[in-house]
This record gives sequence, structure tokens and C-alpha cells, in this order.
Amino acid sequence: MEQLKICGTCGTHYLPHASSDVCEICNDDRQYIPDGGQIWITPDQLQRNNSVRLHKLHERVYELQIKPTFAIGQRALLILSDQGNILWDCIPLLNEPTISFIKTHGGLKAIAFSHPHYYSNMNDWAEVFDCKIYIHQNDEQWIFNMNNHINLWTGQEKKLWDGIRLINIGGHFPGSSILHVPFLSKEGTVFCGDTLAIAPNKKHIAVMYSYPNRIPLSLQEMNRIKNRLDKIPFDSLYGFYSDQNLSEDVKKILAASLHQYI
Repeated sequence: MEQLKICGTCGTHYLPHASSDVCEICNDDRQYIPDGGQIWITPDQLQRNNSVRLHKLHERVYELQIKPTFAIGQRALLILSDQGNILWDCIPLLNEPTISFIKTHGGLKAIAFSHPHYYSNMNDWAEVFDCKIYIHQNDEQWIFNMNNHINLWTGQEKKLWDGIRLINIGGHFPGSSILHVPFLSKEGTVFCGDTLAIAPNKKHIAVMYSYPNRIPLSLQEMNRIKNRLDKIPFDSLYGFYSDQNLSEDVKKILAASLHQYI
């Protein structure tokens, strides 16, 4: 039986007989095909050569990362909530220690996404934990293996439970979204993937059409995003890499960053 194939650049899982010889997500201006051409690996290879590191960031937040770093190298974030846990974004590897850890902490009620670069093996996660997947309908075209776990949501906001909500921001992708969790900090905590990207010096927050290819957004789009973010209360921000945690002067840094763009 043929295995799924995994894009070595972004980690997206494709069916063995996918119609294209290149990853459609990487063959787009917001990502890239490597100079040497498309790289494919199998799930067995990933399981053999990599593991998942779990790290506690907060009493209710755990970081999951593939080690050694694979593909984009993003982290997934497990948020523990009274009425059900959420996995924010996905990593392309799901192994038995990770499954056991999450089940010990109450399983998953849902997986939610910032944007298509992190869809990876979302269907495997949803099958194992029998949970819903939330993706904004504006990014439906980037789903290459649709199943019953996937729920497409529409509009600017989707309320979940315990005050948690998904908010569509746009910019990087039309469906680019953030997860707002009110009970993790005084003003609320935002999980942003790279809908917003925190700089290594923690003094700047970027919003771009393409990060790897350095393609900016239009002035009109930047103004729209600024107006959108101005109306959302939060004082803590978690991005897609381990060094992208910000809990001081978040709104001040964001405002200054967007002002520079505009």
C-alpha cells in the first residue's frame, strides 16, 4: 500500500496519487519550491528520523515542535480549556508519546488554523482525537484532502467556547486568522501563527503577503488590518516560532510597527 507523501518544504501531506508533481502550497508566491526542486518524504521517514518536543509555556499552554527541525519549523500550541482543548496550527508529525500526552490532558475538541502553510497532516490529528478542524472558507482552495472533520467557517469571527473566538484578519492569506483566548491574561491572549510575525528582537511585528519572498501588502490592506486589530483587546501574543512570545507592550509595539508600514 502506497503511503502519503509529505512536502519537505512545508510539511503538507498529500495523497499518493496527487495530481501535481509539486506541492501546490509551496508553488505559490507566499512560499517557494527549493532551488533543487520539489522534495518528498514519507511518513515512515519522518517518524524514524524526528520526534516531537513538548514544552510548557503557561499553566494552560504547551508548545509542540518537531526535532530536528523539519520543513517550516513551526510549532503547534495546545491550549487547555475547561470545555475542551484546542490545538492551534499543526505540525506534520504525530507520534504515540504526543498522542498519550494530549489524551492525558483531556484530548482535543478542535484544531484551528492561522493559514494553509500549517495544514500539514491535520486529518491524521483529527482522526486520532475525533475532533473538528476549523478553517476559514476563504482558504478552502488550499485543502487537498477534504473530509468530514473539516468545518469551514465564514465571516469575520467564529465564537467557540469559554469565550474563545477565531477572528479573520486576512493579509498573508484571505483566510488568515488569529485565535483569541480571554482567560490566559488580563486583556486576552492572541495566537497568531504568522498572520502576525514577531521579530527576533521583539521590537517589531510584521504583516506581509509573503514572508520568505519579502512581498509586502498594499497600503489599503495594511490600513484595513490596522483598523481590524485596533478593535481587538489583547496583551499577550504567541507566534509560530518558539522565540515569538510577547507579553510586554504588545499593543504599543504593534501600533508602532503598523505605523512604519503605513
